[in-house]
Amino acid sequence: MSGLCAERAEQQAYITRFLLDYTVVPLAGRTFLRGVLPTRDAVRIVTGATDAVTPNALVAYEVPLVDDEDEPVTAPLALGWARTLASGGPPSPDASVMGMALVRVDTSVVDPAPPARTDQVLRVLRTLAWPAVETPPRPALCGFLVTGQDSMRLYVAVEEADGLIAADVRLTGALTALLAALPALVREEERWTPDTDPHCLHAVDLTTW
Repeated sequence: MSGLCAERAEQQAYITRFLLDYTVVPLAGRTFLRGVLPTRDAVRIVTGATDAVTPNALVAYEVPLVDDEDEPVTAPLALGWARTLASGGPPSPDASVMGMALVRVDTSVVDPAPPARTDQVLRVLRTLAWPAVETPPRPALCGFLVTGQDSMRLYVAVEEADGLIAADVRLTGALTALLAALPALVREEERWTPDTDPHCLHAVDLTTW
């Protein structure tokens, strides 16, 4: 994977890790995180009700990876922008992606919401229970999307593919064994199939593994 692609994947993985708690903690009101979709120069923060999986029930907020001064956007800032927009009532989408309403965030006019008390609690707990490591997991988890009540799509950066592979998994069954084997499985080129998802190069179906 090229240096620029690797840096982008590292930042997307960092933002994804930071936002994971908001799959169970509301972003705003009754709106939860339902996915993080990695794209070339942005992440798309997918929001919806706690059990929403159908595209027409989801909204994706596209947040750039760099600010106006070409500095990397921090995960708390991405969270703040998404929370402001999720709190503002029905969005006015600019486009759609995978059937979801897509809102491109103009960071020059949207003020990020300040950290909530829950954010501070999570910050303390993350720091103590999940300290930073010098060597992040490989392949890096750069995004995800809840696709059903028992299924999820994982976006992982695979060097052999020079980009992102989308792995479809079930949330029941031999999950521990699957997660242990997943780094090897997504590298097996014979498993790669074309996919219409614009957020990956190839897909791997592991739902029956």
